[in-house]
Amino acid sequence: MYHIVAHQISDNIDIDTFQTVFTAELINSNHFELFFEVDANRYVSVFKYGVVCFLNYKDNEINDFIELISKHCKYFYDSELTKEYQVELDAKETKYGTRKAELTYCDIEGMRLIMLNIAQSVALDYYFQQSRVLLEETNKHTSLLEKKGKVLMSGIELKKFLGKTLNLKNRIVENLHIFDSVPETWQSDSLIKIDNGMKEALHMEKRSNNIHEELKIIREHLEYFSDIMNHSMSTKAELIIVVLVAIEVVDIIARWVLH
Repeated sequence: MYHIVAHQISDNIDIDTFQTVFTAELINSNHFELFFEVDANRYVSVFKYGVVCFLNYKDNEINDFIELISKHCKYFYDSELTKEYQVELDAKETKYGTRKAELTYCDIEGMRLIMLNIAQSVALDYYFQQSRVLLEETNKHTSLLEKKGKVLMSGIELKKFLGKTLNLKNRIVENLHIFDSVPETWQSDSLIKIDNGMKEALHMEKRSNNIHEELKIIREHLEYFSDIMNHSMSTKAELIIVVLVAIEVVDIIARWVLH
């Protein structure tokens, strides 16, 4: 029985700098993942989108590793999202579940692919949480707009909110795009079956679509708030012009009266 644990510990891990300090054997790497063999039947994957995934690690070893890699994290989390998964080999038939897979055979590339799916599953939980926070925040301002007839934020506050929301939305979309790209080395029938089986068991497509739908709603809110802000600025500019013209007219009249 193989035991897999994935932790979302950060928004981003600098995998390039971490690769230079971690001494285990690097089995595979690409622009978003490092895959290390620590010793026999013990592996760890590090993903740039903030997830580390362990195969057959003990709790104290996981804690030591997270402490080591925390120095290479952007916005390290004290309380992280976690997912555990079991893989049973030499089963009579192949089955994929939300917490356990039973496989007739699986080599290390197949196990790495399972770890990748578990890591992405944890990341999807994190992105769903983040998108839900953004959606609740935008809904709050929309409700205030409905009740009060205006956005109760200053122009600067609204710009900061728009910037924060767009930044997080773009980061989520960028990482979701990474999830959709499968390395060419995995284009074999056995690995494709593992990938499809894991994605179906973990409801990856449905969860990803849910996040995209929430991001779409958030985008619509942002566009509406942006239009309000631009209209407000345009109205203020028009008012300033009117005032300046009025002052100029008063000045002309005053000069004419004095003369």
